[in-house]
Amino acid sequence: MSEPRPLAGHIEAETHHLTVRVYYEDTDFSGVVYHASYLRFMERGRTDFLRLLGVAQGDLFDKAKEEAGAGFAFVVRSMGIEFLRPARIDDILTIETRTLEVKGATLNLEQKVKRGDEVLVEAKVRVAFVAGARPMRIPDSLRRVMTPSA
Repeated sequence: MSEPRPLAGHIEAETHHLTVRVYYEDTDFSGVVYHASYLRFMERGRTDFLRLLGVAQGDLFDKAKEEAGAGFAFVVRSMGIEFLRPARIDDILTIETRTLEVKGATLNLEQKVKRGDEVLVEAKVRVAFVAGARPMRIPDSLRRVMTPSA
């Protein structure tokens, strides 16, 4: 029997891999994954990617309260999505997340939703780092763990 994967997935070659199963609640009346469900899957991928990098968003909020008097958060600024193929109930999907660029207050990511080797959805996501609802430069300690190797 193979070793179980951690709930937060794993990072391999600078890409985070998270496995999810498609449930009935993720589908529309025709039995395929409803488009907004992919957004939830990708959010889980981004959150667990940060978690495995040692960044718990709740901890960021607490630390920011101490240091800046306002809560830090990552917020999606923009997202471009290509829906290529449908997923269906009971499919096992892998959400892949990787950093493309860390610049100023923004983090640019690429995400893919795959069934085996087949790419179903591709997305480019721009995430802003904010404190007190204002953009803030991503701290160097976070920048170092999120910046892809050259």
